[in-house]
Amino acid sequence: MRARADGRGEAEVVLFVGPTMATSPRARALARRLTKRPPARRSDVARWIDAHDAPGVIAIVDGVFHDTLAVGHAEIRDAIGRGFRVWGLSSMGAIRAREMAPLGMRGFGRVFERFEREPDFQDDEVALLHEPTPPYRALTEPLVHLRVAIDHLVARGLVGEPDAAVVLVDLKSRWYGDRTRRRAIEALARAASGPGGAGAVRDELRAFDRFAIKTLDLERFLEERPWAEEPRGRPAPRARKTDDRVAVDMK
Repeated sequence: MRARADGRGEAEVVLFVGPTMATSPRARALARRLTKRPPARRSDVARWIDAHDAPGVIAIVDGVFHDTLAVGHAEIRDAIGRGFRVWGLSSMGAIRAREMAPLGMRGFGRVFERFEREPDFQDDEVALLHEPTPPYRALTEPLVHLRVAIDHLVARGLVGEPDAAVVLVDLKSRWYGDRTRRRAIEALARAASGPGGAGAVRDELRAFDRFAIKTLDLERFLEERPWAEEPRGRPAPRARKTDDRVAVDMK
């Protein structure tokens, strides 16, 4: 089967996405013309490229693990080798983009950039629990969002740096399934300083979606459409053998 083009004659773009899009009407609207698939798991990319003779664009946003094997390095390598343009962002996609950049996988967004520049930024920072069926609403909050919120409170002078560091260490020590927005907000409210104290912290965090950089990255990716700026038909990087074992994989 050939990869079909969208209404503007472009190669088909498939988006593996779940909780990162669940609360964003803007992302859903921007992705209206794209092919959407559930969060990626092992063999999803392999099946996609086997079903499409003409290479298109594969964008990995979310992925699953634990109860199933995560999307593999080898299948991404094979997709790139067959001429597919593979992008990763926000969550599992950002992890794989960081790992597979030498083979030609493209990364996008602030989460990917943190993996690139911060040696202590670990995979579990983007992990969360979510509903098993569409729209895959999140049940916990990824640590990367909580970090952005904490940095904001420190910059506003609502929480001191030492107290913020204590809260962050506690959150980081927890299993990602125990990291909730409510728990983090209450801990930060207890650590509040300055005028207004706890109430000021709660008010500042009420509009929490502005700290959800996984979703903000996705919205910007869909708005800017960086895949459309790439030259089509250029030779894919030579694929070298990679280790397809997965130690820890995140949503």
